[in-house]
Amino acid sequence: MVNTHMAQRDWRYYLNRGIIHFILLFAVLFYLLPLIVMVFTSFKTMDDIRAGNLISLPTEWVVDAWVKAWSSACTGVKCEGVEGYFWNSVAIVVPAVLISTAIGALNGYVLTKWRFRGSEIFFGFLLFGCFIPFQVVLLPMAQTLGWLGLANTTAGLVMVHVVYGMAFTTLFFRNFYVNIPDELVKAAHLDGAGFFTIFWRILLPISGPIIVVTIIWQTTQIWNDFLFGVVYGSGETQPITVALNNLVNTSTGVKEYNVHMAAAIIAGLPTLLVYVLAGKYFVRGLTAGSVKG
Repeated sequence: MVNTHMAQRDWRYYLNRGIIHFILLFAVLFYLLPLIVMVFTSFKTMDDIRAGNLISLPTEWVVDAWVKAWSSACTGVKCEGVEGYFWNSVAIVVPAVLISTAIGALNGYVLTKWRFRGSEIFFGFLLFGCFIPFQVVLLPMAQTLGWLGLANTTAGLVMVHVVYGMAFTTLFFRNFYVNIPDELVKAAHLDGAGFFTIFWRILLPISGPIIVVTIIWQTTQIWNDFLFGVVYGSGETQPITVALNNLVNTSTGVKEYNVHMAAAIIAGLPTLLVYVLAGKYFVRGLTAGSVKG
């Protein structure tokens, strides 16, 4: 009797688990359907696209669309390829992420361990920068870049993203450092350690989780940015998001959907890889600073 009851409970348990897994698998496939369509379309010929449906497998797997989407050839008024713009985005993202992360770490360190009169007010004004819409800063930033001679340059775009991202990076590090005991810093100070020694030798080595969060956040925001790229970039200095828009909108005659899909995947691949490889660290880093502050 007991064995029958246990077997019945096991049967119900596995049935419920199977139903849950089926629902989750269906949700995942439904969520990934646009990406699946993009991948399949990018490997199809135009004849195959016209003859088949969106989710059908390619009758012939070809990489011509990928080659055309990547190459930087221009004929007349029509330009194809995102190769140069891809490296523009890399040249913008890498220094902007590193500089804004470093400034945010120092700001968070000062606002938690070296507080001064009015530091909370200062942090409040800095935090206000997280809520300022992009459109509000377009004209003032354009005038500033003009004064500095950085208009339509990669360095100008780096500066824009550093300034706009500084509020977020400061918030991340401030909320992380506020959980570190002040006694640790005071003890190091009594032992003769100075401002930068304490930061470099004590705080920075334990800041791995929040550094990962900041890098992922900033990389995603800067790589996916379109507005700043189209406003402050020009021609060969524009990022890949602007190039992707130009590729789609400047196509004349027959729309080459396979090329457009391949270019879109190339544009989104870096941020996708960042989240796939470091997504779990992003969640851990966010929760690390959620106890107080």
